[in-house]
Amino acid sequence: MGEALTVAEDMDLDLVEVAPQANPPVCRIMDYSKYRYEQAMKTKEARKKQSVVVYKEMKMRPKIDIHDYEIKKKHVERFLNEGAKVKVTIMFRGRELAHTDLGRKLLTRIAEDLQEISHVESEPNLDGRNMQMILVPTAPKIKKETTEEK
Repeated sequence: MGEALTVAEDMDLDLVEVAPQANPPVCRIMDYSKYRYEQAMKTKEARKKQSVVVYKEMKMRPKIDIHDYEIKKKHVERFLNEGAKVKVTIMFRGRELAHTDLGRKLLTRIAEDLQEISHVESEPNLDGRNMQMILVPTAPKIKKETTEEK
């Protein structure tokens, strides 16, 4: 071990212990700061290439008015066109929890209305006082860039 350390110092490099549990321990002569830099660059590249899934949430009540439903549906449609997954939540209060079928009908209605641009990733399920469903865009829309010539 001492001989390897002197060789590493002569070469102006570091002696790095690779496998300490081996008998005798395995070491490598390398530039450790350069190795750490390369590892950091690899992890940075990996982070660049991974895609972040964006979730948007739309909350409704089971007794929603038709006009309010249309407004919320347009918001969900806009989110889907932007490429985000949408979690649609129906919130129940008090005795409304006895009529979860109204919430299920509302969620299936919004899924049917938006079936051209989305599909259901998770079916409506009751979680405490909320019923949730996740919609995913069918194909990501490519925003067309228009160039105006003057």
